[in-house]
Amino acid sequence: MKNKLLLISLFIISVTLSLAAENPLQPYSDTAVYQGTFLKLDAFAPVYEVARTKGALQNYEAAVNVRLINKLYPTIEGGYAFGKFSQDSITQSVNGGFLRAGLDINPLKKSIRSPHALLVGLRVGTSLQQQCDAWGEINAGCQVKIVSGFYMGWTFRLKLLFTNRDATAAVAPVYIPGYGQRNQLSWGLAYCLAWRF
Repeated sequence: MKNKLLLISLFIISVTLSLAAENPLQPYSDTAVYQGTFLKLDAFAPVYEVARTKGALQNYEAAVNVRLINKLYPTIEGGYAFGKFSQDSITQSVNGGFLRAGLDINPLKKSIRSPHALLVGLRVGTSLQQQCDAWGEINAGCQVKIVSGFYMGWTFRLKLLFTNRDATAAVAPVYIPGYGQRNQLSWGLAYCLAWRF
């Protein structure tokens, strides 16, 4: 199941990037449904996890989203975490990936030619390790054009775990890739570098 999800995600990302390659970077159009693909790399997660765990845990994330009709941003996010995570007297070996998919909406009333966006959206996520967990997210953030084709932005995430909320470490991992510590509620922050194709 994990391999199938990973293959499907890689297929969607490759198709999206190939479509973007066939459509060179153009100014935003009043009539265009497709208005560009963004590849994002999270610069915050690797630094935060290494600092928080004193180098014991590493976490890397990337995302692809597409701008449609100025307001909609369908998104696929994925990443990988590895290392050791310690909580109380428990140390867990972490080695697994995760996927998130969802939709952001830009609520700002603005010119269709404006490259900036305020993004509010929902995600569904799953970890890809020995035990799969699932969660939902409410996201809020922004995406700002810095120079032609290059953007920066941040996203705040509020996460709600759907599976094994009260599981002990003997039953389930205390750290979930893409989610964090096994709590009913969790939060996350991303600071992204993005390229528009």
